[in-house]
Amino acid sequence: MNTTRRRTARGLALVLAGLLALSACRGAESAGTDEPIVVGSVNSLSGAATFPEASEAAAAVFDAVNEDGGIDGREIEYKALDDKGDPTDASSAARELVQSDGAVAMVGSGSLIECEINADYYEQQEILSMPGIGVDPECFDNPNIAPVNVGPFHDMTLSLLYGSEVLELDNICALLEIAGNTLPAYKAAIEKWSEITGKELTYTDASVPYGGSDYTSYIVKARQADCDAIVSNPVEPDSIGHLKAAHSQGWDDVTWLLLTSVYTKKYADAISHAGNGVYLPAEFYPFTDPDSSENEEWYRMMTANDIPLTAFSQGGFLAAKFFVEVLEGMDGDITRESVTEALHTMDPVENPMLGDAYEFGKGDEHPGGTSGWPVKLTSGTNEWELADDDWLRISEAEQD
Repeated sequence: MNTTRRRTARGLALVLAGLLALSACRGAESAGTDEPIVVGSVNSLSGAATFPEASEAAAAVFDAVNEDGGIDGREIEYKALDDKGDPTDASSAARELVQSDGAVAMVGSGSLIECEINADYYEQQEILSMPGIGVDPECFDNPNIAPVNVGPFHDMTLSLLYGSEVLELDNICALLEIAGNTLPAYKAAIEKWSEITGKELTYTDASVPYGGSDYTSYIVKARQADCDAIVSNPVEPDSIGHLKAAHSQGWDDVTWLLLTSVYTKKYADAISHAGNGVYLPAEFYPFTDPDSSENEEWYRMMTANDIPLTAFSQGGFLAAKFFVEVLEGMDGDITRESVTEALHTMDPVENPMLGDAYEFGKGDEHPGGTSGWPVKLTSGTNEWELADDDWLRISEAEQD
């Protein structure tokens, strides 16, 4: 074969190889569009404080989408891993989901620690997280994490505002349970209240332990400080211990200003003596309002799937619902990069279960909503009731 023929044959071979490679790429791209969309979440499903309802509610939303044909024919494969309340497990769970499973986003998480543990990793991997329940400060102070809930820190400001400005209580004291790096955030929440009202707490104790066996000494000191009300951030069993200790000391004229963390039917059933009442600003429209149209879709889905009716399941439901709306509005392939862009540029989403519109956006931090709906629990009722007929808003209090 002469030189010209050899060059021609080699040229044809290169062209054919290129065509075959292009065909293979097109085939792979086409095949890829049929593969599931992997979405992950890291949750405290076991351990000292658990939030299983958030990821269970998110899973129910994604299952409903899949039953309806998925997203342009692609199913959502939702993987909810347990961090057991342990930093090592929280870290390894995130890496499994992001690197091994190729998740396009994290949605519906509920954990005491996972934001703090994984925030830097999410930035490094350029993946976004929409927790159903944000708890620690990093959930709200990171560009890659935007919870749908108000969070405990704005919740505390709202609780204080309701106590001082609506209930007109004068001597408010704080009993704080501090986990990890949360003390500065709680201090900032109290300072925000002071800036708005010009008022100060009468007494503060930030040494109250989680899971204490006897809270009598803390209650006695607060009573000696002539407190009319106690603002506190306990989990359910601890708050029950606080109220029992107060009742055993005959202190039944104190008002309790608490957070959404105790807003459950189980807590209400356990309380026989609520002093002058337990008040808190629910982060979502109160789920214990039996006739609410606001919660109708959530209520129907939770009861159909035997998922507890709690604020945690409200958060997981909304995170998944908002995420699906973003996916349905996307053009082109759904990848981590395209999902990140879609979340960064999404329009604000209004929902009657929330007092503020939700958007992810491109901010360096995502401080969460600033509205809560006041509810109350009184002695002997074992039922949460609406304490007001509208949202309590930090933004409106700042303007007054």
